Amino acid sequence: MSETVLVADDHPLFRQALALAVANVAPRARVIEAGTLTAAARAASEASDLALVTLDLKMPGAIGYSGIALLHAERPDVPILVVSSAEGAKVADEARAFGAVGFLRKDADLAAIEDAIRAALSGQAPASANAEPVEEMRREVADLTPTQLKVLLAVLDGKLNKQIAYDLGMSEATVKAHMTAIMRKLDVQNRTQAALIARSLGLDLKS
Repeated sequence: MSETVLVADDHPLFRQALALAVANVAPRARVIEAGTLTAAARAASEASDLALVTLDLKMPGAIGYSGIALLHAERPDVPILVVSSAEGAKVADEARAFGAVGFLRKDADLAAIEDAIRAALSGQAPASANAEPVEEMRREVADLTPTQLKVLLAVLDGKLNKQIAYDLGMSEATVKAHMTAIMRKLDVQNRTQAALIARSLGLDLKS
């Protein structure tokens, strides 16, 4: 049975290194690469046999943990393994909270990366320490649809409905409908409150 692994990272050399790690673990897997979050989301939606995504948090188009949330919304059944240079004691737990199955720093040795890839492909969560329970609000954000996440991120960026409609190629009425759905899922009364919740969860953490 064929399977595809998506390697999403904006550094070509590191993408190549991860592709080699995937080949060592799953020689028959097809590896596709993406250098931006937009390209990664497109590839994720188009690959019917997608088995795993490796993702760098710091990619063009990504804000904070939005890359995980967007790809998880696009393919909730596909494990996401974060391999990133992002630092901070809580980054790994936050990554898992938004839908990742595991987190590795880019300076991890090849054996550790291969072990994590092997575990994710076999349906196991890579070993982790100090993992905290996923909070209900993070689950709600992770459960937003890809389009809802794009609308919410645009709101965080300070854009008005008219601008969002233009950027996403939809009508203002559709944007409003998405905002209504977002506010209902997050149990808030207006877009400002929705933005505050998303910001408090790290979606606009520019690191």
